[in-house]
Amino acid sequence: MKRRKKFIITPVLSVLLIIISCIVFYNDSNGSKPVFRTDDYNDKLVVHFLDVGQGDSAFIEFPNDECMLIDAGTSDCDDIIIDTVESYGYSRIDYIIATHPHADHIGAMSSVIDYFDIGEIYMPNISSNSKTFENLLQTISDNGLQVNTACADKIINTESELEIEFFSPQPNMTYDDLNNYSAVLKITYGDDAFLFTGDAENIAEADMMDLYSSELDCDVLKVGHHGSDSSSSEEFLNAVTPQYAVISCGNHNSYGHPHKETLNRLESMGTKVYRTDKQGTITFISDGQNSIEILNGENE
Repeated sequence: MKRRKKFIITPVLSVLLIIISCIVFYNDSNGSKPVFRTDDYNDKLVVHFLDVGQGDSAFIEFPNDECMLIDAGTSDCDDIIIDTVESYGYSRIDYIIATHPHADHIGAMSSVIDYFDIGEIYMPNISSNSKTFENLLQTISDNGLQVNTACADKIINTESELEIEFFSPQPNMTYDDLNNYSAVLKITYGDDAFLFTGDAENIAEADMMDLYSSELDCDVLKVGHHGSDSSSSEEFLNAVTPQYAVISCGNHNSYGHPHKETLNRLESMGTKVYRTDKQGTITFISDGQNSIEILNGENE
C-alpha cells in the first residue's frame, strides 16, 4: 500500500475533528455507523459500484451493518478503495469476493486485506502465475486467513435477511479463458436482486442458463467484462431482464469498452445503463420492496 504522510494533530485540530466526527457519524450499541446509515437507510441494502477506472470493484453495505467487497480494481486503486470504505465507517470487511485472478479485479486486494480486519474470502478454484495473484495468496496466508471456494450452488449465510448465492463457475467445467471462471453471484434482498458477473463471457453465460435460467432474473446487473461484446449475449439478457445495468470501465480505455453491440442489446431491452467512466461511483439503495433509489449517477 502507498505510504501515507504523517501529520501533527494540535489541540484545536483535535476539537475540530471531534466535531466533524459527531456530524458525520452517529453511535449505537455497535459503535459508529457508516455515512449512508442514517435513519432513512436503516434496514436497507446499499450497493456502491466504485469508480476504479478500467477495472471492477463494488462495496456492499448489508442491512445488519455487515459489508462485502467484490473485486478491488488495479493495484493503483488501493487508496481509493481503502479511503472509500473508511469514509462509510467500516474498519472490518466481513466478506471479500475475488471473482477471478486478473489484475484489474484483484490488483488492490492485498492492500485491502492488509489494512482492514477481514472475515471470509471467496475465490474460484482457479490459479494464475501472475505476480499479482501470487502476492494475493501470500497476503491471505500472512494474515492467517483461508480461502473459501466460490462455485455454483455455494451459499453465503449472513445474519441479515439476504440470499447470497453463486451461479458460476460450475466445479466440473473447464474453460480456455480465465474470464469464464469468474465467480457470479446474486444478492437478493426481499423483492430486489443484484447480479454480479465478473468477466464471465458468452460460454459461461450459456452454462449458467442451462441450469439456472429461471433464477438469473435481477433488478440490477453488473454487466460482464466491462461491457465487452464477448459478454451479455441476447439470450443471457433475456434471462436476466435487468431494469438497471452498471458498466465498470475506464474513460477512453484502450479496449473500447463498453462495446456498441452490448449497449445496443441493453437499449433494445429498455434497460437503464449507468457507467462509471461517465458517472463515477454509482450507489443503489434497496428497501427490499421493489423500490430502488439511485445516487451519484445520471442515467446515460
